[in-house]
Amino acid sequence: MLVVQKYGGSSVANAERIRRVARRVANVRAEGNSIVIVVSAMGDTTDDLINLVKEITSSPPEREMDMILSTGEQVSIALLAMAIKELGVPAISLNGIQVGIMTDNAHTRARILDVSTTRLKKELDRGNIVIVAGFQGIDESNDITTLGRGGSDTTAVALAVALKADLCEIYTDVDGVYTADPRIEPNAKKLDLVSYNEMLELANLGAVVLHPRSVELAMQYGIPLHVRSSFNHNLGTIVREVSSMEKTLVVTGVAYDLNVAKIGLYDVFDKPGIAYKLFKSLANEKINVDMIIQSATRNERNDISFTCSRNDLTKALSVVQKLLPEIGASGVTSNDNVAKVSIVGAGMVSNPGVAATMFGVLAEEGINLEMISTSEIKTSCVIEAGKAEKAVRVLHDKFNLAK
Repeated sequence: MLVVQKYGGSSVANAERIRRVARRVANVRAEGNSIVIVVSAMGDTTDDLINLVKEITSSPPEREMDMILSTGEQVSIALLAMAIKELGVPAISLNGIQVGIMTDNAHTRARILDVSTTRLKKELDRGNIVIVAGFQGIDESNDITTLGRGGSDTTAVALAVALKADLCEIYTDVDGVYTADPRIEPNAKKLDLVSYNEMLELANLGAVVLHPRSVELAMQYGIPLHVRSSFNHNLGTIVREVSSMEKTLVVTGVAYDLNVAKIGLYDVFDKPGIAYKLFKSLANEKINVDMIIQSATRNERNDISFTCSRNDLTKALSVVQKLLPEIGASGVTSNDNVAKVSIVGAGMVSNPGVAATMFGVLAEEGINLEMISTSEIKTSCVIEAGKAEKAVRVLHDKFNLAK
């Protein structure tokens, strides 16, 4: 059996944890499996590198950011290879360039275009455990690129797809996917099974256990994922296609995201092409827009509000300010003291009134809804940031997710 495993930064945060992972991997190989391991940077290495960069410049070139951030994984893969070899098991470490993980040239947020399996298969045929640096690749100019935070999950799924692996396991510091963040809601329960669509929504809405792009890739190619803890041998959460007969919960989980900012534009021209001009300009600057609300027309004008990440707020405001004369807006406002709280569940599509129940319980707690967005399987609300944790707890209780 060919197994792809990914270990996050907390799983390889120090020498003892690296040795623990090495023993675990060696045991899986001893069962007769071929193994490819994807590893993140140790512990807080990436954050430490970012802080070091901030001591040098407040506006680092993205290409150079990729050069420095990609070094963290190179350290962890080499150390893990050494630890495995200490156990008498053959292993080799490879960075993204050596593997041949080809990406576009969007530095710090690159997307994987292709994965070469030539070197991987050669090393597997030699009997090696292959340890691959997550989070990184190379573009057509032979420049190092990185996939964005959480990109090691995407690396693991991409390798599993390319190699047609039998199993893809994502190891982290929690036992699996929970009905809410256990740090916020102590009664949160681990889910044994989650559909791709539910997991994709949860990941996009703030549940950090899996990167959204990794779920999207797994869903596209039908690769089941097993999310589990590297600190024990408990079964975790299986992410796969789920039939409607298997769904028993109307709401599967509650998620929240504090990395949110809101921008509002007043008195925008109500004519064709205005929304295109605005959001195309934001897209050209690689700014991802989430919720969008356009108000009713009055005197051939309307208001437009949208959300983006707090990290992109300054850049987004710069884009919007330049466009004000073209789109006719009389003013712009912004707020980064907001959060997005969401409920997700495939059962919502066939159960009327779920959104109303959410709005009702938040109203009872005096939590004002600043923006609302819905789909068939989720409802999201933008609220005051300081009330996000309370909102998670009351929603988790209202929908009986502890049971």
